[in-house]
Amino acid sequence: MSTLKADTIQSTGGGAATLTKQSAAKAFVNFNGNGTVAIKSNLNTSSITDNGAGDYTANLTSAMSNALYTGLASARDQSTGANIVAADGNTTRTVGASAFHVWTAYSGASNKTLYDALFVDVVIHGDLA
Repeated sequence: MSTLKADTIQSTGGGAATLTKQSAAKAFVNFNGNGTVAIKSNLNTSSITDNGAGDYTANLTSAMSNALYTGLASARDQSTGANIVAADGNTTRTVGASAFHVWTAYSGASNKTLYDALFVDVVIHGDLA
């Protein structure tokens, strides 16, 4: 067995190496979902679309190979201490492999009213196109 040790791996063009067929996240985004929606940190995420209260779309820079990727979302609101749930809003995955739809809502509300969370996190695993 060989051992490869490296501090930095780059593509042949000098940029970041593209991971394919790996279990590492292919995209993530941390964004402010309250007030003016703004990305705080990301990988492979070009923008966030604010579709209304507690309803967002994370647009990917490089698309996934198909719509069978796994997306996970979480949300929190430190200003009010509210319990927030986040869910994959891709009910039919018709958004396609280039975007991930997210809903955030109060977890204690009986009708799960959509709510703009202060912190929203999305992680996507799967194969890049």
